[in-house]
Amino acid sequence: MSRNENLMSENLKTEIAKELGVYDIVKRDGGWGNVSAKQCGSMVAKAIEIANRNVQS
Repeated sequence: MSRNENLMSENLKTEIAKELGVYDIVKRDGGWGNVSAKQCGSMVAKAIEIANRNVQS
């Protein structure tokens, strides 16, 4: 799998970033480059939580 391949859609990333209060950084800086590793980890954890909820439904 290529390193640049997106595993999450932009819409999902944006939705999660807004929910976690990270989207202001993305919007201010024009991209995801200045989002910290810790914040990215929180976003991944939230995406996994959402996926698990969808599987269990």
